[in-house]
Amino acid sequence: MKGKKKWYDYLWIASLTYLILGFFNILFAWLGLFCFFIPLAIAVIKGNKAYCNKYCGRGQLFSLVGGRFGLSRKKDIPGWMKSGYFRYGFLIFFFVMFFLMLWNTWLVFAGTKDLGTAVTLLWTFKLPWHWAYHGTLFSDGVAQFAFGFYSVMLTSTVLGFLTMALFKPRSWCVYCPMGTMTQLICKAKNVTTSQKQ
Repeated sequence: MKGKKKWYDYLWIASLTYLILGFFNILFAWLGLFCFFIPLAIAVIKGNKAYCNKYCGRGQLFSLVGGRFGLSRKKDIPGWMKSGYFRYGFLIFFFVMFFLMLWNTWLVFAGTKDLGTAVTLLWTFKLPWHWAYHGTLFSDGVAQFAFGFYSVMLTSTVLGFLTMALFKPRSWCVYCPMGTMTQLICKAKNVTTSQKQ
């Protein structure tokens, strides 16, 4: 018999809502920063991956769509995708793309580049997204960050759905950059703790 559902079992609704809100107003993309800082904070403070295991709404969404709705082949993910080379390589690639996004945001803040009202999917395809920008009281750089950050979140969601369809529902979790980063933090924290004992 399954236990009673907890409040955090419904965080997939927050992930889905985030994607929908960004479709209508790109400035909602800033809310995605919670998905960056909360996992890191839990890993640093608690030394575990509770966010990945319990609170990740995106992982829940993949479980729901791939598991309950049966849109997953439920095959094992290939060994090379589980390997440290791939996971750490993807983390480095992700960081490079993230810092390029921050650099473009800085250029818009500095006034040396015009605001680009497009969402870049899979770091390659520029999708027009101008309808989702209605102006801001702040610098265009605020909107530029939102477009860039939403691109990151949408791209990782699309990759997650692709691997969900091809393999097991939560296959994205195997190589998720945030999961890899929190794992590294947990390992470092555990080593430090054991050295103090």
